[in-house]
Amino acid sequence: MLKKTLLGLSLLILVACGQDKVKSEVVQITGSDTCLNVTQQLSETYMESHEDARIAVTGGGSGVGIAAAINGTTDIAMASRNAKEKELKSAEDAGRLLEEVVFGWDGLSVITHPSNPVNVLSKEVIGKIFSGEIKNWKEIGGKDAKIILLSRDSSSGTHVYFKEDVVRGGDKKSNKEYADETLFLPSNTAIVQEAATNENSIGYVGMAYMDETVKAISVNGVEPTVENVASKQYPIARELFWYVPAERSQVISNIVEFVLSPEGQAIVADEGFVPAK
Repeated sequence: MLKKTLLGLSLLILVACGQDKVKSEVVQITGSDTCLNVTQQLSETYMESHEDARIAVTGGGSGVGIAAAINGTTDIAMASRNAKEKELKSAEDAGRLLEEVVFGWDGLSVITHPSNPVNVLSKEVIGKIFSGEIKNWKEIGGKDAKIILLSRDSSSGTHVYFKEDVVRGGDKKSNKEYADETLFLPSNTAIVQEAATNENSIGYVGMAYMDETVKAISVNGVEPTVENVASKQYPIARELFWYVPAERSQVISNIVEFVLSPEGQAIVADEGFVPAK
């Protein structure tokens, strides 16, 4: 009788431990700082209506997120650029096929100090500024002052996208780089803070990170608004991605389904981006 009782208690303990393991399972989401705030809001809203859900969101940059997806240390990678072919191949070689999910659109705002008299620049001229071909504001209608360049660091998908689309003008054969004197900063927020205090600076940030402390420059005469990005009129716009396992758990599938649902897409809009649907 005692043996049966002990066996029953042991089974109950094992079942309880198993339940705790399931409940404590955490879905890790890592990557793009541009996608960080909106993904945190999506995750918090999802967890509010799914009490057993556990989601942890961390930044670090698109490159960091995709690398984590390749080596299996994150479940979902946030990215503000497309995964490169070699990255997808590395994931495949590691036995982890990645599926691309577009959850929104972002217009990169080119920003400067509010006192700067320059309000409109062409995309081509912006590229020349960041490559160092144009060095003084007086060359483009501003005052006689050296241009201070602010960029995201190299782990950022925004850094990569802006270099390929603006600095290199979309020319895949170009080898242009950011000017040597460029200040590379770790986040959109850091660029906004620097531009707000440096009268001669110019930088770029995701449109959701704009605030009243800085001024957005119209690109080709088009302002970086939600409406202009949605209509594809704004010339510096890109998709926002989640990279998820092609063979994924039901939990991850449910989270992705929520993000693409009307409720999830409304959150994307509330956070200052353009919904994918």
